[in-house]
Amino acid sequence: MSLGCKNTRRPRTGPSSSLGLILAALLLLVGSVATASSAPPAAGIASAHPAATRAGHEILADGGNAFDAAVAVSAALAVAEPYGSGLGGGGFWLLHRAADGHEVMLDGRERAPLAATRDMYLDAQGDPVPGLSIAGPLAAGIPGTPAALVHLAERYGRLPLARSLAPAIALARDGVEVDEQYTRLTGFRLEALRAASGSSPFLDAGEPPAPGWMLRQPALARTLERLAHEGRAGFYAGAVARALVDGVREAGGIWSAEDLAAYRVVEREPVRGRAGELSFTAAALPSSGGIVLAQILNVLADDPLTDLDQASRDHLLIEAMRRAYRDRAAHLGDPDQVAVPVARLLSPDYAAGLRAGIHPERATPSDLLPGVSDPARGSDTTHFSVIDREGNRVAATMSLNYPFGSGFVAPGTGVLLNDEMDDFSIRPGVPNVYGLVGNEANAIAPGKRMLSSMTPTFLDDGRRVAILGTPGGSRIITMVLLATLEFMRGGDAKALVALPRFHHQYLPDRVQFEPGAWSESRAAALAARGHEVQRLERTWGDMQAVIWDRMGDRVEAASDPRGGGLAEVR
Repeated sequence: MSLGCKNTRRPRTGPSSSLGLILAALLLLVGSVATASSAPPAAGIASAHPAATRAGHEILADGGNAFDAAVAVSAALAVAEPYGSGLGGGGFWLLHRAADGHEVMLDGRERAPLAATRDMYLDAQGDPVPGLSIAGPLAAGIPGTPAALVHLAERYGRLPLARSLAPAIALARDGVEVDEQYTRLTGFRLEALRAASGSSPFLDAGEPPAPGWMLRQPALARTLERLAHEGRAGFYAGAVARALVDGVREAGGIWSAEDLAAYRVVEREPVRGRAGELSFTAAALPSSGGIVLAQILNVLADDPLTDLDQASRDHLLIEAMRRAYRDRAAHLGDPDQVAVPVARLLSPDYAAGLRAGIHPERATPSDLLPGVSDPARGSDTTHFSVIDREGNRVAATMSLNYPFGSGFVAPGTGVLLNDEMDDFSIRPGVPNVYGLVGNEANAIAPGKRMLSSMTPTFLDDGRRVAILGTPGGSRIITMVLLATLEFMRGGDAKALVALPRFHHQYLPDRVQFEPGAWSESRAAALAARGHEVQRLERTWGDMQAVIWDRMGDRVEAASDPRGGGLAEVR
């Protein structure tokens, strides 16, 4: 993938000059190896909440590795940032083990209840019932986060699970101060929080609390303690499981004890690819992130982006996004239940065909692409990145879907349930809450895992390693794409997380960009090529990045300035 390099023809050389070039290359390689650090000089953690970052470093200081720290950070975020993740949700944990280079994705994605049906959110006329898939217990899939934390500790960690969960238990019991983001999002989901949970623990006398209010969750602390001491059975069996099922069913949901007992974490092979000197590792299905990211980079493979003017570069990126998101809508779903043509979608030849269909000067209307029927009608989630002094690393993205998920807390558990059922294709072509459309591959089915956009990612160009990801719903993949391109240009961690953002997702057929991200002339240049351009009123995303510079022997970490997170290197 050239992206920033012209293809130039080298002059012919004779045997002696060829030998000289080979010797010079070997000397350069030996010098590079000699100066590159074999292990990071420090540990780095970047997360969306200061309490979570500090929890991770506490566990590292106590002898834990990056995987133990990931348990601590995941659980602390579940307590301190309940609008983004929680024990009642799920996620993907991308792991790299330094000792042997082993890489795997832990799939802790939620599953549809076994009583789920294809049309469960449609009325008698076949139309979606407003709000049914995003509020209340009927919107909740079976959580995967607790099982993932147990799996992570038992298979990859060094410390007992109880030690890694201790910081989160203390946060839930003693309380954590809420910030302006919390206040804004409780106001945004106020109706769901009031309706689904009665006296919601997330509200102050039924109202959005002011910044500085102490969020205390004693019931959640007790559930975390059960998980800490009983492992998987502390959540998926026994008293907690009974309370979850009883609470859900009494409030109109369809969970069963069998749903919880049957849940399992799945270890999956990540999506891997190359872009010039860069190798990348990203989330696999049921996350669409790795496939869509790889497709876009493949479409760009033969284009030296730095040789293009700004408008041409933007246009090419947008058209690549459009086509990859179209394939997401048409083909992607749970690989355990549907046949997904992954090899074809990731083929360079397939990408070349997509590239050939891009007009250099004109936008391709999405409705002209072979696509999904019934086209669409006209922050949530969280991420953290960790590296320890051994070089073990974790990129993890977790979610409840919409802010505060379903809004429903199962009585006596403190567990806020997700509304991830909305990530299924409720009906072909009907958009979910983020405007994403889908087809039969992502239709609701019993026990099925819903498609996701979460994209925890590792980047490695031989000199530097980056661990990154972000929340942001349907825009997650394009945020990771833009950060990847910035990394390839040499950008540091702060540049990756602060980069201005734009996005296209096939449907709706418009380019969105952050306030201040583009000048009027830049937007006008795209409009002149036929793109519908929309400036949004709010920024999006909360990227967390850690970079290990092997050649410079340093670690840097950065938390998105759009959020209230903390990045620390110790």
